[in-house]
Amino acid sequence: MTQPQPDPAWRAFKVQVDEQTGVATVTLGGTGAGNAMGGLVWSELPSVFAALDASPAARAVVLRGAGDCFSVGLDLRWYIPRYRRTVRSGEGSPEVRQRLLDEATWTQDAIAAVSASRLPVIGAVHGSCVGVGLELVAACDIRLASADAVFSLPEVRLGIVADLGVLQRLLRIVGAGHTRELALTGRDLSAAEARSMGLVTKVLATPDALFEEARGVAERIAGYPPQTVYGIKQMLETTQDMPLELGRRHAALWSAAFLPSPEFAEVLTAALRGDR
Repeated sequence: MTQPQPDPAWRAFKVQVDEQTGVATVTLGGTGAGNAMGGLVWSELPSVFAALDASPAARAVVLRGAGDCFSVGLDLRWYIPRYRRTVRSGEGSPEVRQRLLDEATWTQDAIAAVSASRLPVIGAVHGSCVGVGLELVAACDIRLASADAVFSLPEVRLGIVADLGVLQRLLRIVGAGHTRELALTGRDLSAAEARSMGLVTKVLATPDALFEEARGVAERIAGYPPQTVYGIKQMLETTQDMPLELGRRHAALWSAAFLPSPEFAEVLTAALRGDR
């Protein structure tokens, strides 16, 4: 049974949870054409994932865009007037700089709600995925794309340093060379090239095929024990910058704390019989 979004106050997102499969679909509608991302996105994104984390029915998430693309990026109709009001309120003053810092932190924290979720998040990208759209996708656990997907970090062309975490996340996803080249040139990146550098793990021919594949991946993950899936996410997130020996010890401590359960022996027995 598919449930509609539980919170009618959400306006930038549509959320559905399939209770039979455990797959939640979060569709970004944004605040403007092309799923542009304005204030409502940053306000609602943490509450969307907090609600899914608290839902016993949700076990994996597909994050996608509505309509013809994932997102064209920041909603400039929202941002430009907001920026001008902030700057004019006190040219160069410490208070203005603090407000700009607070706003950057606010949006950083909103995107971090995706990577911090207990649920695995599969980003399904079709069409344009620009600027803060790529910031959001980079926070997902797995990224898939359709052949028409185009990625870019155009901030350098606008005289801006991308500051919501994408530079740090891309370093870990595609490496320093690709990250520097994308950030410093601001060029468009095709789906095929994104696949070759590891930004996405698979490219599907059409958006429909993409969404079907993303649901299939999410269903497969949702069929595994939730505590195990969450443990894998935790290990990947918390140990990626640790020295090898420290990361191994951290993983061992996690297993010692959460592995013991009556069900574990049953799972192993089933695997031995070939039931799974």
